[in-house]
Amino acid sequence: MKYKRSAGDWIFDIILYTFLALMAFMFIYPFWTVLAMSFNSATDTMRGGIILWPREFTLNNYRAVFKDNSIYQAYFITISRTVIGTVTHLLCTSAFAYGLSKKYLVGRKFYFNLCIITMFFSGGMIPGVLNIFNLGLGDNYLVYIIPGLYSVYDMIIIKSFFNSMPQSLEESAKIDGANDMVVFSRIVLPNAKAVLATIGLSTAVGHWNSWFDAYLYIDNEKLWPVQLLLQRVINSATNMADAVAQNPNITAGGISSYSVQLATIIVAIGPIILIYPFFQKYFVKGMMIGAVKE
Repeated sequence: MKYKRSAGDWIFDIILYTFLALMAFMFIYPFWTVLAMSFNSATDTMRGGIILWPREFTLNNYRAVFKDNSIYQAYFITISRTVIGTVTHLLCTSAFAYGLSKKYLVGRKFYFNLCIITMFFSGGMIPGVLNIFNLGLGDNYLVYIIPGLYSVYDMIIIKSFFNSMPQSLEESAKIDGANDMVVFSRIVLPNAKAVLATIGLSTAVGHWNSWFDAYLYIDNEKLWPVQLLLQRVINSATNMADAVAQNPNITAGGISSYSVQLATIIVAIGPIILIYPFFQKYFVKGMMIGAVKE
């Protein structure tokens, strides 16, 4: 029997969709305004009124950002650390979570409690920095990868997902002669795409936006990520404004420190935003979808 919608249902849907539309507008509008002003002439931007599209289209702001060739090396560092860091984080964390999800693991409770303790107690920043340098990771590309191989919080999420999977999947595979490594790589991981995609995207965003680790541990400019390098671009644009025009806003060449900052924002966050739609379907399904249910 087909359900007949009442007037209350229609009113509720209208209110709900209106609220969601307003929320979407509140999130999209600031980003769109920044995008429009980043393509607008700096002198025209100072007049204000840029809302939906640039009045005087120009690429000078982006030329100011990309005129330093070192930004391409910085992009390579950021992209490589994002890809490698995300993949290794998922592999190490999910492997540890898979082990802790097995009740027959010797010392299972000890390992789990040891992990929980680290969520409440930390050595602090100074001991952490000293530890990184004592391990020889100072001014080393691996400082971007090794400290982020494992996360207790992500492990707990993945472990809960593994526990929800039907045991018959693994039992049938082991009857056919598969060992734990085969079960983990060919049975468990393929059925955990939803939770891995969710955690993977959050990890990738963290790597992409990270700059503080480079600020603390890296002196070699060739190992700087794009986030740290773009701070230098903003500072140089500000210094240029003060030196050329004796004005904190207007500079030579039709650009300003403010317009360069806007272009910098788009350059920094644009790529990661473009990646999100490819993972959106996993968020729609939810973190507990993807495994075969009994």
